[in-house]
Amino acid sequence: MRILAISDTELPGLYEYYNPQRTKGVDLIISCGDLHAKYLEFLLTVVNKPLLYVRGNHDTAYKDRPPEGCTCIDDRLILFNGLRILGLGGSMKYNSSPFMYTESEMKRRIRKMKWRLRQFGGVDIVVTHAPVYGYGDLDDLPHMGFECFNDLLTEYRPKYLLHGHVHKEYGNFQAERTHECGTEIINCYGMHILDIPAEQMPVLDEKNRKGIRRTQMFDRIFRREE
Repeated sequence: MRILAISDTELPGLYEYYNPQRTKGVDLIISCGDLHAKYLEFLLTVVNKPLLYVRGNHDTAYKDRPPEGCTCIDDRLILFNGLRILGLGGSMKYNSSPFMYTESEMKRRIRKMKWRLRQFGGVDIVVTHAPVYGYGDLDDLPHMGFECFNDLLTEYRPKYLLHGHVHKEYGNFQAERTHECGTEIINCYGMHILDIPAEQMPVLDEKNRKGIRRTQMFDRIFRREE
């Protein structure tokens, strides 16, 4: 499965001078925030695949005009082709923007999702705007990562965490890091193509579920949402 992950800056090759080769084979688009609604709508149209997004700290315009046809996954855990995807947008709070949170506020958001995480038996991909504390964040408050993201990863061990917020031009940029629990952390500034190998995809055959972490509640949700 191929995911086009985008964040923070509109790339000419995906917009004004759209090159279809850059999105060839894409099955899903995920936005990690701070992108114009029209950019997301354009990609949704030309790639013609579902687009999921979380809100960045600068996405206040989404309150009045969210991206049409796209799906906001903030504070939601959804299924896509059997993958469990959790959204937690926003950054560390440094002004009165509606999409900024203190550490305790972000921790509260995660706590509210725990019932859903139990239903699904965990999560495969976490989508955030801000980074994980200690993994590609910066020392200044606006670009500091959330410590509670470390706790989330350690407890549920998702395969991937996708984020943005820290730009390449800020220096010391590293697109991919590995958390101590094994989660692959990817800064999707601009764009990142994530290819998930077939062996990492959930087994969708109802008769062959060996090794797949599923609860009875997940099975009921799976049948309803898929």
